Amino acid sequence: MKKTSMLLVAVILSLFSCNDKYPDLGDGLYAEIITDKGTMVAELFYNDAPATVANFVALAEGTHPLADSTYAGKPFYNGLTFHRIIKDFMIQGGDPTGTGSGDPGYKFFDELTPERRHDSAGVLSMANSGYATNGSQFFITHKATPHLDGYDSNGNLKNCDNPRVSCHTVWGKVVTGLEVVDAITEVELEDPRAGKPKTPVIIQQVNIIRKGSEVKNYNAGETFTNELAAFEENKAKEAAEKAKQFAGKKAELDAKREGIEELPSGLGIYFDQKGKGIKPNTGQKVRVEYAGFFTTGELFDTSSEEVAAANNKLDDRKKAAGQYKLLETVYSPEARLIAGFKEGLQLMSIGDKATLFIPYHLGYGAQGYPGAIPPKADLVFEIELVEIVK
Repeated sequence: MKKTSMLLVAVILSLFSCNDKYPDLGDGLYAEIITDKGTMVAELFYNDAPATVANFVALAEGTHPLADSTYAGKPFYNGLTFHRIIKDFMIQGGDPTGTGSGDPGYKFFDELTPERRHDSAGVLSMANSGYATNGSQFFITHKATPHLDGYDSNGNLKNCDNPRVSCHTVWGKVVTGLEVVDAITEVELEDPRAGKPKTPVIIQQVNIIRKGSEVKNYNAGETFTNELAAFEENKAKEAAEKAKQFAGKKAELDAKREGIEELPSGLGIYFDQKGKGIKPNTGQKVRVEYAGFFTTGELFDTSSEEVAAANNKLDDRKKAAGQYKLLETVYSPEARLIAGFKEGLQLMSIGDKATLFIPYHLGYGAQGYPGAIPPKADLVFEIELVEIVK
């Protein structure tokens, strides 16, 4: 009887070992990425980047709630390619069009943490076209690429809204098969500058591995939906808190707005103070104190350190660089300023203080200024014409 029991245990253990392709992996969530150059296994950081990991897993298993109907019920990544390959940098894939411009039919937010960085080869990260434009595309680093981190070396969040600043969500790391990344970077390229391979490198299959009780019943679609809802809720709370914070300034600006007439251009100007100085001649250089606000009352830029501090917008780096100082510009319709600012400035004399109400077409236009000014944003500037440059 004892021999029979031992035999049964041996058979059971044998069955488990046959079914477990990767017995050395610890508990966690993993992705097996099978390519025509070999197989990689990546650990997925589902606690640090829950929405991003859920997005990948749901796409891989064909259960994503937001995916275009074209991909419903289908393993999204199977048959796609690594369309961009740059040795000593990264390999990029997950685009259904294979061009670098495709997506699964939606975009979602970033999950940046100072703990997860592009600090070695094999890091899985989201490819995007700017902040909060994640979809299905991802890349795997071939070397450390710290310039792609969302946080700087001091642990400060970077200005990720700025399109010139790279911020990418780290959500996994290759734990088996790193040599496959090396092999892929060695393929012949049709266009080296674009990283386009001469022969497509195929992602044949992506299989999700759940190990341990914590992820046994992991539901990627449900997790993504919950994380998205939580993000939207937090976003709404932040907007409400901002509105409350800037309510006083907004009320002040709104009161000024009621007492003015718009100029033919659409510019509105309210004189807070009429000075006793002369009106500069066209072409003279002048110095101006300014503070720019959104119509919500939120400050977005100023020449004054005191104003920045009073509005909780003091930028230590700007302060250290000595960039809080009077704006020096030409008193002219040819000045390199937004149209509404220079039009208002030319109506002022030395010592005047005015509030300019600038419609978006006299500001940064329909496109805005990425990273600073939203599209079609009406702006308000409080300015003082301080002096003529001698």
